[in-house]
Amino acid sequence: MNPAHAALNRELWNARTRHHLASDFYAVEAFKAGASSLKNIELNLLGDVAGLRILHLQCHFGQDTLSLARMGAWVTGVDFSEEAIAAARRLSAEPGRGGRVHLLRRARLPAYLPDAQFDVVFTSYGVLTWLPDLTAWAGLVARYLRPGGRLVLAEFHPVVWMYSDDFTRLQYSYFRRAPIVETEVGTYADRTAALTHQSVTWNHALSEVIGSLLGQGLRLDDFQEYDFSPYDFVPPHAQPVGDGTFRIGALGDGVPLVFSVVATRP
Repeated sequence: MNPAHAALNRELWNARTRHHLASDFYAVEAFKAGASSLKNIELNLLGDVAGLRILHLQCHFGQDTLSLARMGAWVTGVDFSEEAIAAARRLSAEPGRGGRVHLLRRARLPAYLPDAQFDVVFTSYGVLTWLPDLTAWAGLVARYLRPGGRLVLAEFHPVVWMYSDDFTRLQYSYFRRAPIVETEVGTYADRTAALTHQSVTWNHALSEVIGSLLGQGLRLDDFQEYDFSPYDFVPPHAQPVGDGTFRIGALGDGVPLVFSVVATRP
């Protein structure tokens, strides 16, 4: 990644973390009281994780990481944001929340973790768009999975990011390779947050996602597309449709909003 792009995005996520901790979107107090942050899509893909060693990539401030630990897994959460990891450590240090969780900055990953030790590599929702090079990402996944270990990915569909902000027209090519540089006002978790910051993202076609994994020798076990999202991720355009799921009003059920991949290291 271009170092300037990486620094810009890290600054953005450091700033976002402070707002996210206080947002209704992340509902930290409900989480502390025992609510899980995991959604049905990934829960169904993961199955029983008790006793499994899980590497959670791009863990933000650790709610999913800790939710997996509550289910009995041994989890290592990784993120590139110092503020996010610091917040995750504070959350995990509260009584009854640690023990099965390790949290570290992305920069420490190669020195800290032995190769091929994880049963599952997990990552979800809004993660791939921050990565310019999926070949490097897939290589990291393959590096840390033990033989027979699985990648479980749940992610927003790349079709969503083709649209303009108001979802009235197509703005970006599905096969766009150039970075998308935008100025963010507020944050998806709190549109009123006093935060204005540039971001650099990339749109990755499904062929690029799956091809990068196949190129590392992983076996594709399951691929699904969903006409709903478990998150109100583009307010005010996402509308509830029941059971905690959302569709974009202008698009209805006519486009996929989320996809999932399960792949195994032979």
